[in-house]
Amino acid sequence: MHVGNSFIFAHPDGLDGDQSRDADVYQTEYRLADRVEGLGFDSIWGVEHHFNGYAMCPDPLKFLSYFAARTTRVKLGTMVVVAPWHHPIRVAEDVAVLDQISGGRVVLGMGRGVAKTEFDGFGLDMNLSRQQLIENTEAAMMGLEQGYIEYEGEVVKQPRVLIRPMPQHSFQNRLYLSAQSAETFPIMARLGAGLLFIPGNHAYDASGPQLDDYRRLFREIHHREAPRPIFVAWTFVDEDRDRAHELGPDYITRYSMTAMNHYATTGAHMKGLKGYENYAAGAEAQRKAGITPEQSARKWTGNHVYGTPDECVAKAIDIQQKLGACAYLAVFNYAGMGEAEATRNQSLFAQKVLPRLKAYEAGLDIGQPVLAQAA
Repeated sequence: MHVGNSFIFAHPDGLDGDQSRDADVYQTEYRLADRVEGLGFDSIWGVEHHFNGYAMCPDPLKFLSYFAARTTRVKLGTMVVVAPWHHPIRVAEDVAVLDQISGGRVVLGMGRGVAKTEFDGFGLDMNLSRQQLIENTEAAMMGLEQGYIEYEGEVVKQPRVLIRPMPQHSFQNRLYLSAQSAETFPIMARLGAGLLFIPGNHAYDASGPQLDDYRRLFREIHHREAPRPIFVAWTFVDEDRDRAHELGPDYITRYSMTAMNHYATTGAHMKGLKGYENYAAGAEAQRKAGITPEQSARKWTGNHVYGTPDECVAKAIDIQQKLGACAYLAVFNYAGMGEAEATRNQSLFAQKVLPRLKAYEAGLDIGQPVLAQAA
């Protein structure tokens, strides 16, 4: 199994954390990321978020460019570039430059965004986000695969321009989409993208039927098998089981509460938003069931990886089998745990969990060619 390390740049004091501490957050994350290749991980991933302390990385490609120069082996992935917030020309150009300077190590994760505060900050209409995801991604991939963008859509209207430089090699099987709503899976198949599973409040196995339909549609459109999924898990490992089961759920729940406050998916604004019907329905179901935000956050811990080294290995393999995944991206630093705890977490995982997961056969790695489906 491919095992990577994701960095979210979360302020220890949450959404409204003091800006004077931002430098400390960056230095901590960079020190942790600097250890990734030496510890034996397979990839480094960065996120995109704006305007508060939830995740202070507005440009994952810049973050990854720094580590392109400091590493030689690990893949460099975006978790994700939010398509509606960018012009597809800039996405294609910036990704191609990173691919050139890294020697072809980029994995491009794309998404459409959920947080109203971020769309409002850019002055963008969330009702257009699904169409923008489709068109911006199609146009950017045209540039990366064909060397030019010429696109006439509902929202993207681009006369022919060349994309220079071209990437090192094709992005087939290097494009992934973050998908949680059922409506996104057919879009993912149409775009030729793999699944980047960043869990919300639904279990991994709940996506089984959607994944089956996605894989079937992918074969029909592209005449080859879909890339195996990638899953993300907030991770806490400790050899002391009591400590692992006390602190792991606590940190993950605290992170989940911050995420819910940032995304505000239970807010009244979600009702009637085009493309977010699944979120609105989920929020309504929670209200009717009397589920509190705290209960929802606590339930979220079951989608992640915590426990002793043996338990973490077993949980990661269980998720891999439910999704048919090829890769696991671990987040080690979150919810204000501090650099010492995050470093201990990352180090113990690398020592006691990583070798066993890397030895586990999970199929083709990220970016490897997938054979055409036999007729």
